[in-house]
Amino acid sequence: MSEVINKATAARQAAGVMNRLTTAQKNEALLLVSDALLTEQQTILAANEEDLAHGRDNGTSSSLLDRLKLTTARLQDISDAVRQIVELPDPIGDMLDSFERPNGLRIEKRRVPLGVIGIVYEARPNVTVDAATLCLKSGNAAVLRGGSAALSSNRAIIAVVREALSRSAVPADAVQLIEDSSRASVDEMLKLNGLLDVIIPRGGASLIQNVVQNATVPVIETGAGVCHTFVDESADYGMAKAIALNAKVQRPSVCNSMETLLVHDRFAGRHLSELAEAFREANVELRGCEATLAFAPWATPATEQDFATEYNDYILNVKVVKDVDDALAHIARYGTKHSECIVTEIHENADRFLQEVDAAAVYHNASTRFTDGFEFGFGAEIGISTQKLHARGPMGLPALTSTKYRVVGNGQIRG
Repeated sequence: MSEVINKATAARQAAGVMNRLTTAQKNEALLLVSDALLTEQQTILAANEEDLAHGRDNGTSSSLLDRLKLTTARLQDISDAVRQIVELPDPIGDMLDSFERPNGLRIEKRRVPLGVIGIVYEARPNVTVDAATLCLKSGNAAVLRGGSAALSSNRAIIAVVREALSRSAVPADAVQLIEDSSRASVDEMLKLNGLLDVIIPRGGASLIQNVVQNATVPVIETGAGVCHTFVDESADYGMAKAIALNAKVQRPSVCNSMETLLVHDRFAGRHLSELAEAFREANVELRGCEATLAFAPWATPATEQDFATEYNDYILNVKVVKDVDDALAHIARYGTKHSECIVTEIHENADRFLQEVDAAAVYHNASTRFTDGFEFGFGAEIGISTQKLHARGPMGLPALTSTKYRVVGNGQIRG
């Protein structure tokens, strides 16, 4: 059998054990994982440096290298995130509804694990820990297939995680890493009905669309992030500048960073030259509409393709719009239903934006960078769902569960 089938089969067998574990047993295992990530940090960092060196040799961009890079501080954050998951309520067994039928049947609706979750993602080794530990806390087994750019890092991390689990009640086989980095391994995972219960893709648009279009296993779609910030005519300049810069510059390589800045023409006349200069000082390349170029003549003309692109880099589209309707129309055309923001002091405009924009998260006077499981208080996230079935937005522990009806009778039969 192939590596994919062998490891998915082992995960399926481990899922049966996971379903019987107590919250205390799962938490004890996660604490061992948290400690081991720090105890073995030199091994993990050495493996990560191999990936970074390979990336530099292959001309990987600085923003993508930043997504790949682990440091002592980042490992501490990852370890702390595992401990935060320990502190979160265990969703398994939660009673969502309880009622009695006229015939005396007592019915309860409770949360149960999904089973075996396949996760396909790219070059972010922190996802390896987040995904594994969220799956474990929610009673699931995980089959992880990371990108080739982070293979050495992921191997080291999973070796540490599995060794820690071997000292707990959680079976080490509940976490599997597919090391075959070829497209074939992903294609094989997409068809593993009966072994995988669901697949969650995390990454760029091409990866996500490949999974969505070709999987026979059910998919929870996490979307690319072509995110917008609309600065309305009434926006406070200081607030708008701070929000826009944070949304683009604080960490441009992630999916909740801003890719297009929409500016009301009245605000543009007063402030766009100054705001554009602030982005230039932050080393952001601007690509603008014709009206934008009048305020920032050094910018590059923006194309249709630019407005549809998730850069994950120090590149920003800027478009001057007439009003809220114009901004809403642009977002409806180019947005990916991820995260959208309006900066305004006109509450009617804010209400319209929050009501009408079709996205997993919409913001009034706050950066799109907050669309994050940690920032939402979920401890960590398995991804940010942009679909509308099962889960939407940052996916924490409850999103990794299904439900089961427990029906108790005293001899009832149906006539």
